[in-house]
Amino acid sequence: MSGRPTYTVLSGGVGGAKLALGLQHVLEPGQLKVIANTGDDFEHLGLRICPDIDTLLYTLAGMADPERGWGVAGETWQLMAQLGKLGGPTWFRLGDRDLATHLLRTEWLSAGKSLSDVCCELRRSMDVRPEIWPMSDQPVRTRIVTDAGTLEFQDYFVRQQAQPAMRSVTYAGCDTAAAAPAALEALSDSALGAVIITPSNPWLSIDPILSLSDIKSKIKNTNAPVVGVSPIVGGKAIKGPTAKLMAEIGIKPSALSIAQHYADLLDGLVIDEQDAGLRGAIEETGIRVEISNTIMRNTRDKIALAETVVALASRLAKARNA
Repeated sequence: MSGRPTYTVLSGGVGGAKLALGLQHVLEPGQLKVIANTGDDFEHLGLRICPDIDTLLYTLAGMADPERGWGVAGETWQLMAQLGKLGGPTWFRLGDRDLATHLLRTEWLSAGKSLSDVCCELRRSMDVRPEIWPMSDQPVRTRIVTDAGTLEFQDYFVRQQAQPAMRSVTYAGCDTAAAAPAALEALSDSALGAVIITPSNPWLSIDPILSLSDIKSKIKNTNAPVVGVSPIVGGKAIKGPTAKLMAEIGIKPSALSIAQHYADLLDGLVIDEQDAGLRGAIEETGIRVEISNTIMRNTRDKIALAETVVALASRLAKARNA
């Protein structure tokens, strides 16, 4: 490998975007490439909404709302107020500034641009340096099988606040959708230093990406190490329903369970200091463990975790090439 290594990241929304921001601070321009989950995407009020892509864009552009973790800082909600007065649906909140992104995306897609093209245009207009690519330019939709029936992702996650008990997850369209060409290129880069699986929900954010056989095959056959960060700390999720979902499908919420879930892919896993006692059990599966603070409360935490992930990847690469 000559020159600086590149790092390709698989990401969902808030947790993945936080680590991506840390990596943006740690790495040089051109080193970071992100493949975003699009299983959450849906049509709403005639607009194409891409929640995870937008969270990544806003976070890396320094525009994200620091309290909510999603949407735009300093947002206003006049659209939603008027929509409610007119009897329209207000369960999915679209901010006034955020609306511009959805309007442009929908217009560009209607004009024949691919979702990859649109991501590139938005990234440039927001002055985001790292590459951000959708997992596919074709629709793949996450559906949740629950006790209340099979629900579209946003209906389950936002409208119903992930309350119905989950029994399984499907990814409609994954058998026919092709990975976005730029996503495959990011995984095929001759300078690839590591594939990084962010601490996003495995079933709702990462598995939709891995449901595309060409992406999973690239990762399984890469010569670069694959490193993950556990989204479970002390048996609980930092954000979102990950621990709840794991319990509902009969899996103990723990960093060990995360390691077992990704066992066919991971070379290394970063777990939190609270879970140091699981190191031995995880390493028995053949996965190298690094212990660190994984709770990203501020920019310093994000940078420190990114440094830990990159250092682990570097050590694994050196051991592999020794």
